[in-house]
This record gives sequence, C-alpha cells and structure tokens, in this order.
Amino acid sequence: QVQLVESGGGLVQAGGSLRLSCAASGLTFSSYTMGWFRQAPGKEREFVAAIRWTGGITLYTDALKGRFTISRDNAKNTVYLQMNTLKPEDTAVYYCAADFKRNYGLGLDGYDYWGQGTQVTVSS
Repeated sequence: QVQLVESGGGLVQAGGSLRLSCAASGLTFSSYTMGWFRQAPGKEREFVAAIRWTGGITLYTDALKGRFTISRDNAKNTVYLQMNTLKPEDTAVYYCAADFKRNYGLGLDGYDYWGQGTQVTVSS
C-alpha cells in the first residue's frame, strides 16, 4: 500500500529554518506530482508548494515564495520542503501529498494520497 511519511518538523524560533522530508513507498515515485499543504489550528488546509512529476516544474503559494523551496530526489523516493526565515504564522501541521501524473492545478486539492503530517511550531 502507498505510504507517505513526513519528518523534520519541530519547534524553532522565528527566523530559523527547518527542512521537512516526505518518504514515499508503495508507488512509482517518479510518476507522481508531489505537494506540500499545511493546516493551522482553526483554519482550513492550504496549499504550500508542489513539484510536478516531470519537467521539474514547481509552484508556490505567493505568500511563501522566496522563503520555502520544494525539491525531490527520485532515487530516494523523497520530497523535501526547505523552510527559511520562519515566522510564527508558519505554525501548522504540514502534510505531503502525491497525485499520479498531475500536470495542471498543482495547487488544488484532490491529491490521491496524503501523509499523516508533521507539526511545525515557530516561537516568537
């Protein structure tokens, strides 16, 4: 069965950095567009970043451009989210998601598979 396991979350001070990882198994990773979403307490889940299965195309929510970077290593079946200059408002549970050969609408919901999430807490 497909599994997406996030790691790398934790507590960090404002201005600090974290790198999240999402290890995938049970699927042909190179055929999946991978996304990161987050959900803060009391708020709806929102799109963070995505990287397409082919062509290296990336997409970010506008508010996070320049601070967050998504990347993937197909040899390791892993997608990463490098988060820099973290702010208290980045506090949320971060989820990775996978969708088979999604070419458009990378920021939209409806991904096939989801991880359990990893908590990121940014203190002021």
